[in-house]
Order: sequence, then C-alpha cells, then structure tokens
Amino acid sequence: MDMNEKMKTPRGIEPLWNQYIHAKASARGIPLSGNFELTPRCNFNCRMCYVHQTVRAEEEWTAREWLELGRVARDAGMVFLLLTGGEPLIRKDFREIYSGLKRLGLLISINTNASLIDPDWVAFFKKDPPLRMNISLYGASDETYRALCGQGSFHTVAANIRMLREAGIQVRLNASVTPINAKDVPEIYRFARENDLVVKGTAYMFPPSRINGGAYGEAACRFTAEEAAAHTLLCREQYMDPEQIRDMVPTEPHDPTEDCTDGQGERMSCRAGKTNFWVTWDGRMLPCGMFPTDGYDLKHMSFAEAWEATRRDTAAILLPAACRECALRAQCPLCAAACLSETGRTDIRPEYVCRMTHELAEAIRKKYPLKEDCYEGE
Repeated sequence: MDMNEKMKTPRGIEPLWNQYIHAKASARGIPLSGNFELTPRCNFNCRMCYVHQTVRAEEEWTAREWLELGRVARDAGMVFLLLTGGEPLIRKDFREIYSGLKRLGLLISINTNASLIDPDWVAFFKKDPPLRMNISLYGASDETYRALCGQGSFHTVAANIRMLREAGIQVRLNASVTPINAKDVPEIYRFARENDLVVKGTAYMFPPSRINGGAYGEAACRFTAEEAAAHTLLCREQYMDPEQIRDMVPTEPHDPTEDCTDGQGERMSCRAGKTNFWVTWDGRMLPCGMFPTDGYDLKHMSFAEAWEATRRDTAAILLPAACRECALRAQCPLCAAACLSETGRTDIRPEYVCRMTHELAEAIRKKYPLKEDCYEGE
C-alpha cells in the first residue's frame, strides 16, 4: 500500500469551527467542555492505568448526582461532554446517566475499552448514538491483551468495534504503546486502516501519580525516554510520509544547553481550566484528569465556585522557564500535567519528557535527513 493511501491525518485535524468556539469560550470564562469520570472501576487491569482503583459502587456518585451536575454545567455553558472511567459501561446505571444527559441537549462522547459491548448495547447506541466512541485498542492479539490488561479480549473488542461501525456509530481508536504491546504497533494501525478508522497513538505514559501516593516520575509500565522516542517515531511512520515526519523537527541538530534562561515560563496553552474541566469519580473538579492534585470538592462548593477557582489556579500556572525558548517546544508534549506527574511541580522541567523529545528529533534527522544534511558521496 502506498504511504499516502494509508494516511488518516486529514480526519484527525480539529475543525476550525471547534477552535473558534473554544477561543470565544475561553475569552468569556465558559466551561464549554466537560469530562465526567463516572467510575475508577474497570473489568481490565491495565498496567499503565492512572485511575483504576477497586472501590464499592456505593462510594461513587449516584446517577442523580451526575445528572444534576450535568444540568448545572450545561446551564453554565457546557456543550461537549466526555463520559469516561475506569470503564464507564461497567456501571449498572450507565444507560440512565447517558440518556438523562443526552436529554439535556449535550453532545456526548464515550471512552471505553469496548469489551462489554454486545448486540444489546449496539442497539441501544444505534437508537440514541453518541457523538463518538473513543475505544482503547491495547494490542492486536489475545496474548498481548492478556499480558497488558489481564484479559485476552482482542478478538472480542475487534468484533465489537466492527458491530459499532456497522451500526453507524462514530469510532476513534486510542493506542497506548508500552513495552508489552510495542510489537503490535504495525498491526494496530493495519486494523485501523482496514476498518477505516483513525488511531490516536502515544508512547508517552504519564506516571500514575493520582493513585500511587504521589510517587512523581515513577511509572511501572513505560519505556525509557529513548525507547519512547523510537516508538513515537514508529507510530508516526504508520500514517505519515517521510516529508511530513521530517518537517516536524528543526533542520539543525538541537543543543538543549542553549535553552537555559532566567526568564519567566510560559503559561498553559491547552484548554484545561480555560474551557475544559474534569470531575473525578468522587466529585472533585480538576483542570484535566491527569492532574495529581486534590482539586475542588463539588460536595462542599458549587459548580460555579469550583470552576472559578479552577480557572484562577490555571491562569497562575507557569511552565518551566528553561522550556520557553527551546527550539523543540512545538514538538514537545510538555504540559502542566506532565510536569506535575513527573516532578510534583509545574515549573520544573521533566527530564524524561525532555530526553524523549530530543531523542525523537535526533532519530528523525538521522533516519529522514534532508538532502543538504547528507554528506557528499552518500
């Protein structure tokens, strides 16, 4: 297959209208997009998960509480809502929550591992479809699934994805690449092409600081920074042509020692705490789900109070000053959540992320050099 034939990037680009309304909402302090983490429970036990915990269903917010939060958030301006977990479909009252939130007029997406989908679920979603289902594809074999997730469910998940597609449900695949499933990367992307799907793949695994007692920078199931760079490149090679890959890094090799500065770090550029918020399974508002902080307890303060406090905190965050002038900043996954998870602070450069980014740039320059980069006679 020709490289250009397999590309999926055009469908992965965010529509301009979405960028526009988020910019308007940010200027006006509107919580346009929400994430409801309905449960930390899951039927999988993925080794890199940042939220999975064993709790009793009674400890989670009730359907009534989620629906009331949805109503209040909608009245404050929320239009887009992601239902996530854990595995949200594990909740016995998921349909009640989903249908009630849909009746509020919200545009709802769902994160799921798709292992619990059956014909009855497909019929339910076909009758009242979500905006999109984001399905985590953890490998391309039952063996890989068993090693990474504790259950050999690939064939079940693959069949369920096809059922959803046949029912007209919009699906996007997420792929978390770890040392355990790395060998399956080409097959994951092949499966996506065969089923006309987009894959959002990543080889950077956040330390699970929300659930590991604040052990910043510690992650039991992830690559070294150098390996993460190599597998990030491998993912890109599945859907980008060489020119696209090469254009993502500066022409000249980069010396990280040139980035030292005593200036002020940049402010957050993502939508977390500006137009986006996250509510954990136990009712705490965070700017995004990767923040290993306490957030604001919605049991003891109103949604409006929590949102204003979250906005205020986010506006005050400064990223590491040493990263501001880096020539690779545009290619780096640096964000406040990564800084916090890696170092416990937002203003300290996370060495793992820095090494990964520089290694990726160097690997691209070596494998995909411009003609003028080549030595004479090569």
